[in-house]
Amino acid sequence: MHFQQLDLNLLVALDALLVERNITEAGKRIHLTQSAMSGALSRLREYFGDELLVQVGRKMVPTPLAENLSGPVRDILLRVKETLATTPAFAPSTSTRQFSLMMSDYVSTVLMPEVLRCAEAAAPGVRFEIISNDTINPLEALERADVDLLIMPPQYLSTAHPSELLFQDDFACLVWSGNKQVSDTLPIAQFLELGHVVLRFGRRNVGIDDYFLSQLGVKRRIEVIAMNFNALPQCLVGTRRTATVQRRLAEFYAKHLPLRMLPLPFEIPPMQESMQWHSCFAQDPGSIWLRSLFRSAAAMQPG
Repeated sequence: MHFQQLDLNLLVALDALLVERNITEAGKRIHLTQSAMSGALSRLREYFGDELLVQVGRKMVPTPLAENLSGPVRDILLRVKETLATTPAFAPSTSTRQFSLMMSDYVSTVLMPEVLRCAEAAAPGVRFEIISNDTINPLEALERADVDLLIMPPQYLSTAHPSELLFQDDFACLVWSGNKQVSDTLPIAQFLELGHVVLRFGRRNVGIDDYFLSQLGVKRRIEVIAMNFNALPQCLVGTRRTATVQRRLAEFYAKHLPLRMLPLPFEIPPMQESMQWHSCFAQDPGSIWLRSLFRSAAAMQPG
């Protein structure tokens, strides 16, 4: 479709280019080959009479005109997405819609099995894409309505879009079941003597257990820094180490690995997880169904 001699499909390409600032990655984003994306950029340059993106070293940098176009183009595409999302009805049993979900591997492990089980029974044709919240900026993905649902602790969510508390979880210790030095309880002194497996987000962001131990003025011996939540329990098997893990995740791995779950010898406030969606999906029947699915699945979990 053309409007004032502009192929409106090029707006989708322009938006992807301004987000990725890379022809190959922009093509992947909207499922075009590199050559097709290069062709789209050439047509955009011709239409606007501007380079739009220029190569500076190894990066492509938007021109002032491209910077000015970025917001309006995104607004146009969001309005189109909102219009398309507002369907008169959503029939789960016959729908083939795909939902994009962004969450941590912890939430995916403790929640998605129940979500998928319920979804398969009620909506066998519905598909899900699960995206890690550490691959791209979650709030940018939400703001662009690139995800249907974002699940994160409420303090990290946007104040500009609707959200709802989904569940909360407290913490427990995990140890290898073959560790005979540890009984059914773990006093704070013994807890501090053990080697610890911890999770850190990036180089500087410490886990919540690190924060509260520092408030108590105590230090532990960190022997392993794991890459994600699911790696924590797996690093314990066959060792005398321990890890402080969300209870739901601890219960999951205590069933599937030779691990024991023990009470934490100090208090940590429960972790909360909320779901958030772009306001353009607020009245969308499919999104409403999706949120009810997650709400029900969370209620089925312990805690």
